[in-house]
Amino acid sequence: MNPDTRNPAHPVAVCLVAGLALAAPPAHGQPPAAGGEWPTYGADLASTRYAPLDQIDAGNFDRLEVAWRFRTDNLGPRPEPRYQATPLVVDGMLYATGGTRRAVFALDAATGELKWVFSLDEGARGDAAPRRLSGRGLAYWADGADERIVYVTPGYTMVALDARTGRPLPGFGREGMVDLRRDNDQEIDPVAADIGLHAAPLIASDVIVIGAAHAGNNPIAGIVPASARNAKGYVRGYDVRTGRRLWIFHTVPTADEFGRDSWLNDSSSYTGNTGAWSQMSADEELGLVYVPTETPTNDFYGGHRPGDNLFANSLVALDIRTGERRWHFQITHHEIWDYDLPCAPILADITVDGRRIAAVAQPTKQGWVFVFDRATGDPVWPIEERPVPRGDVPGEWYSPTQPVPTRPPAYERQGIGIDDLIDFTPALRAAAVDIVSQYRLGPIYTPPVVSRWEGPRATLVVPSVGGGTNWPGGSFDPETGMLYVSSTTGIFPLGLAHDPERSEMEYVGSIIAPDPNAPAGGVGGAGALAVQGLPLLKPPWGRITAIDLNAGEIVWQVPHGATPDNVREHPQLQGMDIPRTGRPGSVGTLVTATLVIAGEPGVYTTPSGRRGAMLRAYDKASGAEVGAVYLPAPQTGSPMTYVLDGRQYLVVAVSGGGHYGELIAFALPS
Repeated sequence: MNPDTRNPAHPVAVCLVAGLALAAPPAHGQPPAAGGEWPTYGADLASTRYAPLDQIDAGNFDRLEVAWRFRTDNLGPRPEPRYQATPLVVDGMLYATGGTRRAVFALDAATGELKWVFSLDEGARGDAAPRRLSGRGLAYWADGADERIVYVTPGYTMVALDARTGRPLPGFGREGMVDLRRDNDQEIDPVAADIGLHAAPLIASDVIVIGAAHAGNNPIAGIVPASARNAKGYVRGYDVRTGRRLWIFHTVPTADEFGRDSWLNDSSSYTGNTGAWSQMSADEELGLVYVPTETPTNDFYGGHRPGDNLFANSLVALDIRTGERRWHFQITHHEIWDYDLPCAPILADITVDGRRIAAVAQPTKQGWVFVFDRATGDPVWPIEERPVPRGDVPGEWYSPTQPVPTRPPAYERQGIGIDDLIDFTPALRAAAVDIVSQYRLGPIYTPPVVSRWEGPRATLVVPSVGGGTNWPGGSFDPETGMLYVSSTTGIFPLGLAHDPERSEMEYVGSIIAPDPNAPAGGVGGAGALAVQGLPLLKPPWGRITAIDLNAGEIVWQVPHGATPDNVREHPQLQGMDIPRTGRPGSVGTLVTATLVIAGEPGVYTTPSGRRGAMLRAYDKASGAEVGAVYLPAPQTGSPMTYVLDGRQYLVVAVSGGGHYGELIAFALPS
């Protein structure tokens, strides 16, 4: 059937490719992560990414060998170029998404043998989806013999599968599916709407919580919001057994809802986005789900949405059963830097000045961790409203202050000045100074400028729009109160252009105005700034930081990732002793009984002479590197671990550098 003529009430159900049931694991209840399994995306509902396993340690990490590999090339019509999944493991079965149609598959967790696969061809709806490809994961739920896998397709349909067979559950929604573009308190195009999700659903207290994601703002790739009007990224809760909608939370307030007055000139009536595209966390004892939200339309210009814009760029605690807001904290007011909340908040029980606190810690793109009492929303340490620079873009509305935590300190470089520029040699520093003279520099929250070739061409934003920390987030050791978070150091040139042919909004960005003396060719792009092929900023360009959440202090920080080939081999750096620089890019961390584990985000020539990357282990107490094993491609999903039949496995998704999506499982020699 032509996908454009399907039943509009259930636009994907007729495209079902039935799951192939090859084997069925025994029934069971959902165990805790501490049992040697990995039943949720972040190891547990607290999103700690922690497993108290010690078979793999500093003394044997270098001896790890490949236990099995699973390539995702044939799970879609074309290979997956960037595979970001984190698998789940329950009762000897591994579940994950993969392939360009976001197929769900089950493997024998000991051997990697395929047990079943489910795939859905969504036709035009999938092709138009803003968040395509394999996604980042799925959710597992069980009640006795009733075991379920729940995921969201690229076309924004929620599917519930029998975990034993991979077949859709007929009692859930309609034929196992719920169309998330319906019953959303707004009119949404069933095929072409700019709304989807690539995160894993969260299931807590028998409620499935679903967020929303939209197309990014990337003028280089030709992705520019056409209008201030767009689908709104509301958050919804569903019954895990029936798929019935239980509640909806309007991230952009409607009617007389709280927060409406933070949208001046009735701008909440038409402004879109403001979704929750990253992972969430939940405290079932408190009955709360913690939702990190994103920027409204658009990421870099907000003149059409004056005001602070609640609940954008906020951590919101919702009642898991009703969706009622219990508390919120807005991390950035009237956001215009694309500093949305990118990752799961981490639930952490800590002791501060002798007082036990059930806390929630939110890493950010800005390189801060905001820490709150997770029951009340009260900051654990003071968060100050500090003045920030005011911009001069015509029509823009600026917040005079932004929240700044007093503890922990920033773990990533913030803002940019001359002292931050590359300084391997005086000549390279002089070249860097010359380049930045054409741009606006300043502290964090220096606003965008209207781009002019004669200057300023853009504001240099540090951290970049990708962080700091991005979607992989951090990991937390509940035994020590230590938070581990990776971050990347980079620049984003943020300039705006008045371009009514591309958008009805007053300005779009990020744009660098074209050279008026260059041949005609359209608007310039905001490419990476470099000095003779070297990054403009001095290293490290990637790091892992350990933060004691009991004291609010940084304990250690190490560059993560080997020095790139183009730096080691640069003609102006020959004969120089260049310490490890770390590598830019977002990677997830895993913490075990003794180790912090993370793979590198880029390809280079490894010590063995092969092209690839390394999976590295650090002593979690000191940050000293204690081992590394070879990966054929960069880490693009977050590592996870489990124990099966007395053997500990370490699994990571890799892709990139010409290598398509693959899961690799490591273990000690059997």
